[in-house]
This record gives sequence, C-alpha cells and structure tokens, in this order.
Amino acid sequence: MEKGLHSAAVNHFFEAVLSLENKEECYKFFEDVCTVKELSAIAQRVEVAKMLREERTYLDIAKETGASTATISRVNRSLNYGNKGLDMVLERISHTDVKDK
Repeated sequence: MEKGLHSAAVNHFFEAVLSLENKEECYKFFEDVCTVKELSAIAQRVEVAKMLREERTYLDIAKETGASTATISRVNRSLNYGNKGLDMVLERISHTDVKDK
C-alpha cells in the first residue's frame, strides 16, 4: 500500500464518498465510518472557512462555532496557501445555501 494521502485506501474511500447520492446517504455512511467528534470537527472546519471568506473576525468565529483560534488559523492557512479545495466547495455550496433559504 502507498504511504501518505495519495494511496489505494484513500482512493477507495473517495470512490465510496463519490458514490453517495444524497444527504441521507451521507448521514448513513459518515455515521458508520466516523465518530460524532470526527464528523463535527470536519463540519466545523467548513463552517470556519465559510466565515473566514465572509471576513468574520477570529473572535466572532470562535464564539459562533466553538473552534479554537488554532483551528481557525489552520483553516485560514489552508484557504490562503492550500490547494483551493475549500474555496471550490464553498463556491459550490453557496448556490445551495441560496436555494435552502
């Protein structure tokens, strides 16, 4: 098996995620493979990223999400120096946020 992020196991996991067809299937799958804490941490990072892109302050974000300043800083680094994956997803879900309102 390959080491690091790019591996057969990670590829298989991503294929599993890509096979999910709706939110209910996502809930079923992720509740089976993640602890509540793990899933909450990932969801929190996406919310932090959204709020950072809205130019909210670290203090606001920490109060609203419960994220530590270290987590907020880590997400901010990812937004500024990462692979732009968070920005790509935030752009895509911004359209669904409008539809959900």
